[in-house]
Amino acid sequence: MECCIVGLGLMGGSFALATRKYFDKIIGIDHNLEHKKEALNLGLIDKTGDFSDIENSDVIILAIPIRGIISTLKKISDLKINEKTTIIDFGSTKKTIIKECPQNIRKNLVASHPMAGTEYSGPKAAIKDLYENKIMVVCNKKESGDYQLEIAEDIFKFLKMKIKYMDAEEHDRHAAFISHMPHIVSFSLANAVLNQEDKEHIVTLAAGGFKDMSRLAKSNPHMWNDIFKENKKNLLDSIKAFESELKKAKEMIENDKWEKLEEWMKIGNMLHKIM
Repeated sequence: MECCIVGLGLMGGSFALATRKYFDKIIGIDHNLEHKKEALNLGLIDKTGDFSDIENSDVIILAIPIRGIISTLKKISDLKINEKTTIIDFGSTKKTIIKECPQNIRKNLVASHPMAGTEYSGPKAAIKDLYENKIMVVCNKKESGDYQLEIAEDIFKFLKMKIKYMDAEEHDRHAAFISHMPHIVSFSLANAVLNQEDKEHIVTLAAGGFKDMSRLAKSNPHMWNDIFKENKKNLLDSIKAFESELKKAKEMIENDKWEKLEEWMKIGNMLHKIM
């Protein structure tokens, strides 16, 4: 079985590394020529290719930003792909991708979102076990072909992932609160500190707590700008919810409501008891 991976960064590179024994041949496509060279030198792929290679691939993985996924789906719809070809996208939001997917290849598409990743990017960031024991969300599965769904599920099980099925709109709202909002908070924290503190004090005093909270601010700005744009409404709802909790904390501190503040923090402690 031949696989073509479009996008050789962290997600695509890690997928390639983890499925070397699943596929007979892996072809890598990326607009970044350096990424193509690195992926080949690292042994993530068997060869680099272009859109002509997509036409003959059994499985196509789209591990690129959301608008890039939509653009690529439209290009694929003009190709003569086999009716059994399986297309799997790794977009962080699903509603727009599903809505804009050309109807002639809708059954080929298994709209998926791997709940995995790190703050690093590029082929060198690839991790063989990135997907292991992680959740793969599959959206609007009834719109995918039975054969394509079967192939996708088999690949996800080979990766040792846990599959969860969800409606696209539901997914995008949950993703805003659990994934997208934490990133915008981390970027906000990083900018607040950079605007108030000099580099020497940051280096001297930054301990584990600050490093943990600001870690996500190392993420790729171009990719996350794309995600924030696509999930704008849900992201704004999540920011409002965060602002509401921050306002509560601010008011309790201002009014010396220390016991109430402690109780509020105890409620926050409950999050990691259910994770």
